Amino acid sequence: MKKIILILLINLMLVNFLASQEQVTKVGTTAAGFLNIDVGSNAIGMGSAFVSVANDATAMYWNASGLAWLQKNEAVFTYNNWIADLTFNYAGIAIPLSVGTIGASATFLTMDEMERTTVNYPYGTGEKFSAGSYAFSLAYARALTDRFAIGANFKYIHEYILNSSATGVAFDIGTIFKTQFHGLNIGMNISNFGTKMRMQGRDLMIQVNIDPLVSGSNENINAELRTESYDLPLMFRVGVSMDVLKGRGNSNLILAVDALHPNDDVEYVNLGGSYVFNRMFSLSAGYKTLFAADSEEGVSFGAGFYYQLFNGLRIRLNYAFQDFGILKDIQQFSMAIEF
Repeated sequence: MKKIILILLINLMLVNFLASQEQVTKVGTTAAGFLNIDVGSNAIGMGSAFVSVANDATAMYWNASGLAWLQKNEAVFTYNNWIADLTFNYAGIAIPLSVGTIGASATFLTMDEMERTTVNYPYGTGEKFSAGSYAFSLAYARALTDRFAIGANFKYIHEYILNSSATGVAFDIGTIFKTQFHGLNIGMNISNFGTKMRMQGRDLMIQVNIDPLVSGSNENINAELRTESYDLPLMFRVGVSMDVLKGRGNSNLILAVDALHPNDDVEYVNLGGSYVFNRMFSLSAGYKTLFAADSEEGVSFGAGFYYQLFNGLRIRLNYAFQDFGILKDIQQFSMAIEF
């Protein structure tokens, strides 16, 4: 009987241990998290279900292969007043050529200067510091057939705070296949596959006494704290989309669904739609992080205005609103110029 009770207790402890292990997640365990901030009001308004749509210059973020279908040069600029008083900006340009489409983009996450505080000076030392992140990328896409395109995006990534910084490189690769089934598109993309990032700099320089128990030992030996290296936020997206109206009545209605698998969070689904009338006005709506537990993101809305200027120059203005739960709602403004 004692042996049976002991075995039952061991099994109960093992079950409790395994249950506790299942609760451990990888949320917040990667560097350069700003790489997962969505780009483009058009896409955000659709609930970020855009991997199989990717029909503008922001395709460099969503799925670089979408650049292959662009007919004109396009430049895009976005401004986003992000949470926690951060500012998020993105700028990109795509140029179709006879051998494919090339593109370049820049992403910035910045903040205002803050006053440095320490344990001894909790109300500030009088010294100011700043922190931020940025990435520069080069992209190339080509349509291998009239229905299949492939694209890649190479990134240089940098993050900094005070006098310390981390640097990394990564690339994205994606494809879009336009099926013959009622205009159904299938898109796939892998983002941020690259090196690990580790903070280093003169803020990590310290002076120590390596053996304080020895009389006469040097108390001011220069040393450097070594921080951990962290993976980049690898993301796999797969999605489908369809233009339901296909231009009937001078209207297009694109419905899209994306499934996402990040390496630092749980899997989830984005879904959305966009209605465009006569290539002049657009309305969009969607829902992000469907089926994800403990997510503050949710409903999004968007609107756009298209205007033909002169000599083929066309401007597109987009606005998107994204619900962020207990955090501040996000509003993003985008402007694209076709030339």
